[in-house]
Amino acid sequence: MTTFLERALKDGHATLKGEGKNEKITYVALNHTERYNDPEEKVRAEFWAELIYRYGYEPDCIGIEIIVPDRTPSDRADLVIFKDNTRKAPYAVIECKRDGISDPEFNQAVEQACGNGTWQKFRASYVMVVAGGTRRAFDFTGKYGVLEREQNIIADIPAQYGKPEEFKYVKNGSLDIKPVSKEELISAIKKCHQTLWEGGRRTPPEAFGELSKIIFVKISDEKNTKRGQPYQFQIKTHEKSNKLAERIRDLYETQRQREPNVFTDTIKVDDPILRTVVSHLEGINLNATDLDTKGVAFEQFMDGFFKGDFGQYFTPREVIAFAVEMLAPTHTDIVLDPACGSGGFLLYALDAVRREADEYFDQDTIQHKSHWHDFAQKRLFGIELNDSIARVAKMNMIVHDDGHTNVISVDALQDVQKIKEENKGFAFNRFDIILTNPPFGAVVKKTEKKYLEGYDLDYDWIDGARGKKPKPAVKTEILFLERCYQFLKPNGRMAIVLPDGILTNSSLQSVRDWLLEHYRLLAVISLPQFAFAHYGAGVKASLVFLQKREANETPDDDDAIFMAIAENIGYDATGRKTFKPFREAKIIGDTKTEWLRCDLFDMQFIYKRDSLNPDNWVETHRQVLPQTGLIAEYRKFTENPQPFFA
Repeated sequence: MTTFLERALKDGHATLKGEGKNEKITYVALNHTERYNDPEEKVRAEFWAELIYRYGYEPDCIGIEIIVPDRTPSDRADLVIFKDNTRKAPYAVIECKRDGISDPEFNQAVEQACGNGTWQKFRASYVMVVAGGTRRAFDFTGKYGVLEREQNIIADIPAQYGKPEEFKYVKNGSLDIKPVSKEELISAIKKCHQTLWEGGRRTPPEAFGELSKIIFVKISDEKNTKRGQPYQFQIKTHEKSNKLAERIRDLYETQRQREPNVFTDTIKVDDPILRTVVSHLEGINLNATDLDTKGVAFEQFMDGFFKGDFGQYFTPREVIAFAVEMLAPTHTDIVLDPACGSGGFLLYALDAVRREADEYFDQDTIQHKSHWHDFAQKRLFGIELNDSIARVAKMNMIVHDDGHTNVISVDALQDVQKIKEENKGFAFNRFDIILTNPPFGAVVKKTEKKYLEGYDLDYDWIDGARGKKPKPAVKTEILFLERCYQFLKPNGRMAIVLPDGILTNSSLQSVRDWLLEHYRLLAVISLPQFAFAHYGAGVKASLVFLQKREANETPDDDDAIFMAIAENIGYDATGRKTFKPFREAKIIGDTKTEWLRCDLFDMQFIYKRDSLNPDNWVETHRQVLPQTGLIAEYRKFTENPQPFFA
């Protein structure tokens, strides 16, 4: 899609010369030149072009770096729309800032812009601040004092010296919300999260939980607004913060009543904060933004968000991709993650079924969407104990076009009847595939959780039988082995991340005896010590693949087990990518394709050229190549199982 600035360059209203740090932009009508590699200049240049093509102002009526008379200290306005081409009488004053500035920096820019625009010798009718996709406009046409910052907020500055519109964005109107790039989406998410975090008033997961509710409203509004009608999720002209917040909360409550199990509580955000979040998101069409773009953007944001204190809720995507490729879920499988965290395993399972749909139907057909959407709605299930993180998972599913209704926030280890009270789909002996990374190291004590008495692994397991003396406490990863067994169908398969102590410690021999009695051990992939270090966990772990035995099936000591050590898993202890190219990259126009390799698999990465910085490439899609790495080795092994170690 051509940008406004690209049109201005093509039409000769501006020129770009030089490269890198020496690149400069010249605004032809003014014969004014600025250094273009400054992030603020790029924002100004794009909005300057937007003033020409969307707002309808003539280039010679738009001033740049205009000195505000008698300001102490002297100040310059970034952009000024004048009433005519003599450029003597200001009509609107605009302050431009780089995308991604903090809320205090944005508010400071508001004061700077309003100070310039209302200065007695420079009085303008309208004032605006533009910081990338975040914008705020003010009406100073007469009835509003120079210190007013609430009642005089307007949806947008007028086009062609007209009057402010009541709403800026109309569905299928002259100005509709638009899909965005990965960078724009990541920037918007980060800004929203910083706004909701409020400098530490909320924990990061609490802030993300509130963001989940707001994005839920945003997506619902996009879907439910009729053609020709204004979206409700936007700032309205001369509307106070409390009225905007009331409208957003009403939208949320309407949707919450339709799906009472999705979000169980209200939006807990102050009115001015909610307005700021709306300003970050109002111009973005989340439904129309490409699924790959949304997937990569949210994944990269959460990769940083879940480091450190919240790393236990996030599994590295390379590990997830490998597990999903190994088990290869299809649209007929019912899939569960009983410790789903941010929803990574669920999303990758959904992506696998989307790719399966490509094999059956043309994209953008009803049949194609039904193939994977029915799977998302009816066959994809997740449990997460932490309610805030469960909201993150739900939001992640919503952004990826659903599956959120079957993500619940309960203790996955409690009595199953209590779980079924939340959602009847969580039944024993129901699931074809489980993909999970359960919490490590935490201990469940009998004095605290009476449900321990219902577990075989609350007792030692000796010679295929349960011992008589119960244990006072059991580690969570051990209990998850049994709970997953209960959820799986006979012959159902599971990929589970387990600490190596389960596999090697002599004190846990009875756990291994129980495991082999109840599961067929298919494969063990030893992961490096650092596999989870980037996310705050240093426990040495393996990815273990199991299959539930049928009733009365007995273990066979001669069963062959696939075992392998993965050293290069695509990243190192710092999170830096360690994939190695095995084929020369290909560039066709503005698209670049790379083929990279790690021990787990080969991957194809696709990038688009950054329109604002042609030297940069932006990742838009990645895909595991079938029958590569350890996945290919395992497939060969299953065709002719022999004692084997890779």
